[in-house]
Amino acid sequence: MKILTVVGARPQFIKAAAVSRELRGSHTEILVHTGQHYDFLMSEVFFRELEVPTPDYDLEVGSGSHAIQSGRMMIRLEQVVIKERPDRMLVYGDTNSTLAGALVGSKLQIPVTHVEAGLRSFNKSMPEEINRILTDHVCDLLFTPTDAASRNLAGEGINQGVYQVGDVMYDALLQHIMIAEKKSSILDRLKLRPRDYVLATIHRAANTDDRVRLEAIMQAIACSEVSVILLLHPRTRDRLKEFGLEKTMQGVGNVRVIEPVGYLDMLVLEKNARAILTDSGGVQKEAYLFNVPCITVRKETEWMETVEAGWNTLVGESLSLIPELIQNTQSEPQSHPDFYGDGTAAKRIAQTLELHRDRVSE
Repeated sequence: MKILTVVGARPQFIKAAAVSRELRGSHTEILVHTGQHYDFLMSEVFFRELEVPTPDYDLEVGSGSHAIQSGRMMIRLEQVVIKERPDRMLVYGDTNSTLAGALVGSKLQIPVTHVEAGLRSFNKSMPEEINRILTDHVCDLLFTPTDAASRNLAGEGINQGVYQVGDVMYDALLQHIMIAEKKSSILDRLKLRPRDYVLATIHRAANTDDRVRLEAIMQAIACSEVSVILLLHPRTRDRLKEFGLEKTMQGVGNVRVIEPVGYLDMLVLEKNARAILTDSGGVQKEAYLFNVPCITVRKETEWMETVEAGWNTLVGESLSLIPELIQNTQSEPQSHPDFYGDGTAAKRIAQTLELHRDRVSE
């Protein structure tokens, strides 16, 4: 079976690394990179470190408004799909690349599979939420990571083609953490000691594109009594410059601002952090898998089970509480439920696709 896989952003590269290894044992995979993340540290370095095969196509879409970016993706992706004539398409997560792949496949009457289906923040002001909902409703196979995700789909009337397989990011984490600890020298390079720093990442438009909110977040981080390593995402860097705030985080208090790092370095930084401050869905989950308390700079999360278990705290509008929340991460919850499977999600996905091979060829 020929499967055309669409990726375009860091979390998708990580998920594809785990799934592609399983798929390529019995299927032909055509890998398409939309170019949604085109910065080297956000794109190529992940392919290299994760040993993901070089994409067969790079659409080089780049940045732009949601309409411009998604439209370019669909136009260029449609040409690839018509040329390759795949038996099935596969998309990951909740980005514009996800939605573009799902729409192109469904319009061309090619079955589409969604990995990490069923996640909901229940906040439709988030572009990612719209992408998730629309993608789930045009796919014929949906692989969910958790009980909650499966229930969300059932609540929307999606009961056919749903398979709860666990989380493929857990697969990737288990596959790469030992390699990371052998190869990465990030702690030595930054002169960091385990559990002696907070790792921070901020990149979502809701936090970066509002000048007042972005300044408040940066000021709160600057007030931390614990050392903070702030990975400066390209979007955040651009907005700080645009708003005239770029100097606010230079040499301030206990904050060290560094460029984004590769996946292996990121795993080591996450595992050894005292706590993680983020607005990233994937980083929240990685924090939980590493038993590291997380502070999420959002009003909601797709991973509510981590909040309910006490490992994740939603900041919402209470940005001034960030320093206090950081200080209070010294103590950890007693229990750590197994929400995300056993690290074999990719294998289950490949096996299920094999079962559906005959259906595709009919």
